[in-house]
Amino acid sequence: MAIGDVIRKYRRERGMTQEDMATRLGVTAPAVNKWERGSTLPDVALLSPIARLLGITTDELLSFKDELTEEEVNQYLTKLQSDLETRDFSDVFRSVKEKIEEYPNCESLIWQAAETLDAARMASELPDGDVYENAILAWYERCLRSQDERIRSQAADSLFHASIRREDYEKAARYLEYFSLGDPERKRREALVNSKTGKRAEAYRAYEELIFVAYQHIQLVLNDLRILYMEDGGHEMARKLVEVSSAAARAFEMGRYNEVSYGLDVAVWEGDAEWTARLMGDIIESVGTIGDFASSKLFQHMTLKTIEPEYLAGLKRELLRSLDDETFDYMRGNEAWEALKA
Repeated sequence: MAIGDVIRKYRRERGMTQEDMATRLGVTAPAVNKWERGSTLPDVALLSPIARLLGITTDELLSFKDELTEEEVNQYLTKLQSDLETRDFSDVFRSVKEKIEEYPNCESLIWQAAETLDAARMASELPDGDVYENAILAWYERCLRSQDERIRSQAADSLFHASIRREDYEKAARYLEYFSLGDPERKRREALVNSKTGKRAEAYRAYEELIFVAYQHIQLVLNDLRILYMEDGGHEMARKLVEVSSAAARAFEMGRYNEVSYGLDVAVWEGDAEWTARLMGDIIESVGTIGDFASSKLFQHMTLKTIEPEYLAGLKRELLRSLDDETFDYMRGNEAWEALKA
């Protein structure tokens, strides 16, 4: 986009006439008209006042080309990767710098070109490596102002890890502000900063909390997937997912109760009397282990509530009462089932 087109576009967006603009800049309306038609260019001394009046940067005012399309960015990145394999890094870096100057508002180009150069830089021992790194980090900083959350968070991620490498943990912590409070990656990065700044207990606890929450999420997903297979008659996969859920409970030291309880819904769905009786027997017998994860060393820095004996006793009574539920009508007369009631 020529400078005259840029002036026309933003002048109209702000509801100004050519006369309005001319008055505010101290020039004539015909002068503004000539700029917009491309007949003449504004005086260099007027570039900053024009940019301020239009509410844009001088980079935007002087951007002679539109933003690149996603396809064009991808094509450029492919060529960039090829150039890095066949040309000197300094030459490639210079060409990227010129490309970014040509398209100063193409955030996708800036972010991805910076990442590509950064990866190549770290893989090689380059003279003046700090100079390159500082320039790349400045490009990332520009991307922090992006309206695109993906570009903003990726740039923050790169800056975070650069700060960790430089052992500037205070700056690393500031970049965490660009991540959502509910993002597990933010918590993991906070734990990393804490581990580097003497807050070891906080780091241990955060990592353990991440493990605990991740386990719960895994089991929820496995349960939903198991139900989906059951709805579609997928017996083999339903049983497979029971095995995976049980193995996960065992690996994360969740206690015997949690290891054996996942298959009951599948056993009932299949009407498998032998499996149902065996599972229910294991579940009733292991009620007391339902909170064993609280004593696992995997979670030793967390404060986990112990389960009161009264609750465990009540749960066992409920399980025994459920043996007569109509859900288990197919178990009537089963010797092992009847023995559980005794």
